[in-house]
Amino acid sequence: MKMHGPPTRHGKDFSAVEIKGLGKTYYSGFWKTPHVGLRSLDLNVQKGEIFGFIGPNGAGKTTTIKCMLALHRPTAGQVFLLGKNARDPDSRRKVGFLPERPFFYQHLTASEFLDFYARLFAIPRNQRVRLCGELLEKVDLAHVADVPLGRFSKGMLQRAGVAQALINEPELVILDEPMSGLDPLGRMLVRDIILEQRELGRTVFFSSHILSDVQSICDRVGLIVAGELKAMGRIDTLIDRQIKHVDCTIDVPSGFAFKGEVVARQGHEHLLRVPPEKVEELLTKVMSSGGRVIQVQPARMTLEQVLVEELGKTGKGATRGSTGSDAAHREQTRT
Repeated sequence: MKMHGPPTRHGKDFSAVEIKGLGKTYYSGFWKTPHVGLRSLDLNVQKGEIFGFIGPNGAGKTTTIKCMLALHRPTAGQVFLLGKNARDPDSRRKVGFLPERPFFYQHLTASEFLDFYARLFAIPRNQRVRLCGELLEKVDLAHVADVPLGRFSKGMLQRAGVAQALINEPELVILDEPMSGLDPLGRMLVRDIILEQRELGRTVFFSSHILSDVQSICDRVGLIVAGELKAMGRIDTLIDRQIKHVDCTIDVPSGFAFKGEVVARQGHEHLLRVPPEKVEELLTKVMSSGGRVIQVQPARMTLEQVLVEELGKTGKGATRGSTGSDAAHREQTRT
């Protein structure tokens, strides 16, 4: 009798991450009250891209990641990592992972910590020594390689965790809040490491609350609110989907008048803030008056504004629901 394991994506055209109809419901309390953590999530991450997963606290980011890595069993749907079903342990052989709250054996030195994880991947000794040395150098911890982790600061531990996620030279790197606890120099270091992974042809999937970092390094992002994917696409597409206003710097003669918000004025130079539909009319009037157009700058949205806008559409009730799901998640984890 032939045994069939979890389905696998065949061929070379599979995505790095493919999520189809993923759902997760938690049950809490004596009456097992249901709380929906994920609602039919569909997500596709291409090979070689940096994908940012953003959303408010309790939105379902960590739940999604734990379902991707089979740390949680989804209520519905399927996840494929590098073409293999996430239920198959072999799907994680070429995956690196940094959890949101990593645990560190504080009696181990940084070198011993990385060596321990390298052994879990059955990496030969000579290769382990090389990889541990290179990674400690990469995360700027080579000078404390023989110091116990219990003496490390929060930021140093976070950088050690990033090194651990790369020890098996993964094709897919999954990072849950990798910037947590890092100072500006540490954040810059981790950003450079993430960008380097893309240069090596690897895929990076990471969640973060620091939206400026997401906006500066990601190829695409997915925005999740209350367990539902609200937006997904390239950064430039998301932030350009609605231009609130246009800042126009003009040099015009005395007596020039135009209906718009005057942001600044110096001599004959004016900085006017006008609606997008009024820009052409303003520029035409400036030129006909003998004036000069110095700069036209559309005020594009930031990722933070996109997130706030989506939260406004969802309403407070959905936010409370996501928080409840997060609480149910914690309670179920304790039990």
